[in-house]
Amino acid sequence: MTSLLIDNIGELTTNDDGVEVGGRLHNAAIVIEGERVAWVGAAANAPATDEQFDAGGRAVLPGWVDSHTHMVFAGDRTAEFEARMAGETYAAGGINVTVDATRAATDTALSENLARLIAEARRGGTTTIETKTGYGLTVDDEVRAARIASEHVDAVTFLGAHVVPRGSDPTAYLDLVTGPMLAAVAPHVSAVDVFCETGAFDEVATRRVLETARAAGLATRVHGNQLGHGPGALLAVEYGSLSVDHLGFLSPADFDALAGSWSGWEARSGSSPRGTVATVLPACDLSTRMPLAPARELLDAGVVLAIASNCNPGTSYTSSMGFSVATAVLQMGLTITEAVRAATLGGAIALGMHMDGWIDPRGITQAAVGRIAPGSRADLQLLEAPSITHLAYRPGMPLTSAVWRAGTRVM
Repeated sequence: MTSLLIDNIGELTTNDDGVEVGGRLHNAAIVIEGERVAWVGAAANAPATDEQFDAGGRAVLPGWVDSHTHMVFAGDRTAEFEARMAGETYAAGGINVTVDATRAATDTALSENLARLIAEARRGGTTTIETKTGYGLTVDDEVRAARIASEHVDAVTFLGAHVVPRGSDPTAYLDLVTGPMLAAVAPHVSAVDVFCETGAFDEVATRRVLETARAAGLATRVHGNQLGHGPGALLAVEYGSLSVDHLGFLSPADFDALAGSWSGWEARSGSSPRGTVATVLPACDLSTRMPLAPARELLDAGVVLAIASNCNPGTSYTSSMGFSVATAVLQMGLTITEAVRAATLGGAIALGMHMDGWIDPRGITQAAVGRIAPGSRADLQLLEAPSITHLAYRPGMPLTSAVWRAGTRVM
């Protein structure tokens, strides 16, 4: 097995608090063997290896873990975006435009578009990607989306409960989602999501989706509290969902429930997640002109936080985790260390991938992601900058200059 030394690292962010508070080391080095990190420490103490890469005093950090995307789609919603920028309010029903285009697209077109989006994300430092179905909304089209996604990404989520498709009866469609559609999609996915919002699925319908998903042995997630105060966050905690995402409108009860779900758990402990991750989507908040999620307050309350891109054609057509991190620092009140952690380890926890042994869509057992520590999957990025602070200090700049995924350089 070939070993690679990455040395002369000016600043190394590990997310491993056992190494140093905040996990930021200076004058550091990493050894990769095969797909995993084998050693981390001071460059002066680095062991001999087969190959060497000189980081030139630049910063290294884990690859981004994008835990919320909608990348299996066709079509364009530029007109909707322009209308929103001119003052129209975002509503959930715009999804139907993408549904029509996605149903009409060939498998090849959907696969090629997904591969293009993933390549863009890789160039920006993203090494782990979750994506959802939800733009087919028929049994055949949802299975098709899940199958195509499973050929490309690290985690696939079933989102048949995205909206009720145009012309469908809501009760009949909910029966379809929680019955034949879920059964057909289940072999291709690891989790089920539901859009719990006005214009999408109410509390009663959301409960039914979560209950049937749990009965099928699948993890759950919730789109919640995006367009206004609603039951999404509380339901996610009640049903033990891995995450609740968006969170622009939260009540004191929501904060208490989310914080309470994490009582007594620490990421460094190596234990399985005990709570519901709060996933914030800064690029989406900006694009929809909705309030930014209260990331600072969530962290201060003791909630485990994730940052994701929400890459989709309607409300957040970007896979730039760097942009999302910069926004979290500049406008949401996070420190750069907190934002990077949320966009890496936080996303891994939201996907259940922060520990060894998770299974990817191909059925392959994987090492932990989201941190740089011995035994973790060797997913990392090199910045064209001396520290992670430059991600917010120089917002919008293409700072990622090299990317390794599972020990192989991919950019």
